[in-house]
Amino acid sequence: MESADLAARIETFLDAHHVMTLATGAGGAVHAASLMYAREGFALCWTSDPATRHSRELEAEPRVAATIAPDYTDFRAIRGLQIAGRAARLADPWEIERARTLMTARYAFLAALAQGPEALRAAWAKAGFYVLRPERITLIDNSRGFGHKETLELAGGAG
Repeated sequence: MESADLAARIETFLDAHHVMTLATGAGGAVHAASLMYAREGFALCWTSDPATRHSRELEAEPRVAATIAPDYTDFRAIRGLQIAGRAARLADPWEIERARTLMTARYAFLAALAQGPEALRAAWAKAGFYVLRPERITLIDNSRGFGHKETLELAGGAG
């Protein structure tokens, strides 16, 4: 029951926010990028240019970390997620279309790209779709006590 409650609180948090910071690392260097996401279960998908540093790095090293946290000025109110898992560019046409559908359902401006000027349509057409399948999600919630953390372990990067 406890993990079901934690899972529900994590899902609510994911739905209430829109930007994750994705940390990648390949060849000993680390990099962080802020990305809009949509979710299916705990799997987080996003779209990005395959030539970006974070896209190239996760091709070389699929183990990634991500955080989702709004800005706070009161440490007692801090809430956020720390996520560890594996990310990959989607290759299956069905999975790509599913990710595109999730993203356009959450962000109406993305649907408008398909109807926009040629340059925007071209960029949207060449964008890659990616998914982060979490293996562990930690919810930080200082409203329950300073440094309060609860961790949900997901077998095999559940999504």
